[in-house]
Amino acid sequence: MKKILDLISQEVMDAFAACGYEASYGKTGISNRPDLCEYQCNGAMAAKKKYQKAPILIAQEVAAKLQGNPVFEEVNAVNPGFINLRVSGDFLADYILKMQADRDLSVEKTAQPKTIIIDYGGANVAKPLHVGHLRSAVIGESIKRIARFAGHRVIGDVHLGDWGLQMGLIITEVRRRQPDLPYFDESYTGEYPAEAPFTISELEEIYPAASARSKEDEAFRAEALQATAKLQDGVRGYRALWQHILNVSIADLKVNYDNLNVEFDLWKKESDAQPYIPEMVEYMKREGYAYEDQGALIVDIRKETDTKEVPPCIILKSDGAALYTTTDLATIVDRMRTYRPDAMIYLADKRQEMHFTQVFRCARRTGLVSEETGLSFIGFGTMNGRDGRPFKTREGGVMRLERLIAEINDEMYRKIIENHDADPQEARETARLVGLSAIKYGDLSNQASKDYIFDTDKFTSFEGNTGPYILYTIVRIKSILSKYRENGGSVEEGHILAPSGAGEKNLMMELVKFNGTIEQAYEELAPHKICAFIYDLANAFNRFYHETRILGEEDAARQTSWIELLDLTRKVLETGIDLLGFSAPERM
Repeated sequence: MKKILDLISQEVMDAFAACGYEASYGKTGISNRPDLCEYQCNGAMAAKKKYQKAPILIAQEVAAKLQGNPVFEEVNAVNPGFINLRVSGDFLADYILKMQADRDLSVEKTAQPKTIIIDYGGANVAKPLHVGHLRSAVIGESIKRIARFAGHRVIGDVHLGDWGLQMGLIITEVRRRQPDLPYFDESYTGEYPAEAPFTISELEEIYPAASARSKEDEAFRAEALQATAKLQDGVRGYRALWQHILNVSIADLKVNYDNLNVEFDLWKKESDAQPYIPEMVEYMKREGYAYEDQGALIVDIRKETDTKEVPPCIILKSDGAALYTTTDLATIVDRMRTYRPDAMIYLADKRQEMHFTQVFRCARRTGLVSEETGLSFIGFGTMNGRDGRPFKTREGGVMRLERLIAEINDEMYRKIIENHDADPQEARETARLVGLSAIKYGDLSNQASKDYIFDTDKFTSFEGNTGPYILYTIVRIKSILSKYRENGGSVEEGHILAPSGAGEKNLMMELVKFNGTIEQAYEELAPHKICAFIYDLANAFNRFYHETRILGEEDAARQTSWIELLDLTRKVLETGIDLLGFSAPERM
């Protein structure tokens, strides 16, 4: 469906043209003074210079032409040349009926679907997810869902960190603790054990211990570097132990991401890019893109238009070692060959912006991607505590993500039990759903690039701009619809009438913004646009609910219309929260 604003603009543009003016001056927008009008056109002021005519006279001419137009119930020209518009109830109801009948609730799928890879998650094996991983997972999951809803083929890739010195440190620490394991016997030719020699809890303790030891013990660090080289050279026992690390870590990561309702299509790893590096490096040398500088292999990526220094892209260090940049470029090679994406979107801390600037420029300059291939970086801000510093545990350490989720769920369970007589098992499940809404909405309602305060009391509140408030609104609608059915009614479609009051019209006015919101959220990769929309829609519904006796209405046609309007509101709200990555319970 066309956006309602486009339909309104077209009517005003036609009126400008009919009055002898350029049609483009009729472009119309939503009024920022809803007390005066619903839509407003300011084109008469812009037309003043071209037509050497007072804006108010132009506006009066166009307003007169629009009188009697069935799209509008009121058209006024006001000084110094605004055209203020209110749409008619019949036009609004007709649009709502079409929206109701549309499987996609008025959202037009793209006519040119793209293949898009979204690189989000940012987890490392052998390390637990902590609150620093929250934003990448939550924002990336929402953008993936928004792009799919817009009609694109979207592939989500977790892109795990599983290569480099961290693996050597873990292997060396395991060898120090369990030197008799067969993985360290180079003469061993049998099958290695199917069971890992450590649990996820042990593994998560091993890495920080090894990292700390390497900073104090030069011999240990040297041994870890040697273990890293052996792993990368394909030493059989080290590869088998590394595979155990992967298996144990990925199984745990999947549980934690599942608790966040985050799902990846690909579980690719840094190691998957390694086979592409030698060929890529040779190509860059052969084609003259890469050259040696103080022993390192680099690609110059500066542009004449740069206003700040952009360092060259280092492909190999002077000792021949690859870097994250190298791995990211090789990953692009892998993705282009395997999936031929039209675009790749990366999510990471905004402090990594220069890294991705280097990677993207190098990929383009060396022809790893075409000029038409989209490369986007979404740099997100920090999740902070009330003190304005990065979110910590009460003890001052980095909080594990599973602990944050558990604390939020416990808080929601306490609130549910305090206010309702509920079955404990059902209350726990409801608390899980509401807790997830608190976490995700609390994050996504902020612009991704900005830091924000994670305020547990605020985010778990059932009042204000929060996830629980949105869910409470949806559950309230479900309750009304359930009571209507219990009283013998059936919820159908096609019977929505023109609004009979201001609250009802305001609810309709919010609903018809849905397709425009989705379009904007996709174009700007901005889930917070959806949060703002569903919050306004929830407020509009609650105002309508409080001023209207829906189930007590004696006019059957009017009641049927209201019930269908409520059901449409429910569908739009539930679609909105699904795009944000959470869902609503049946009752609260």
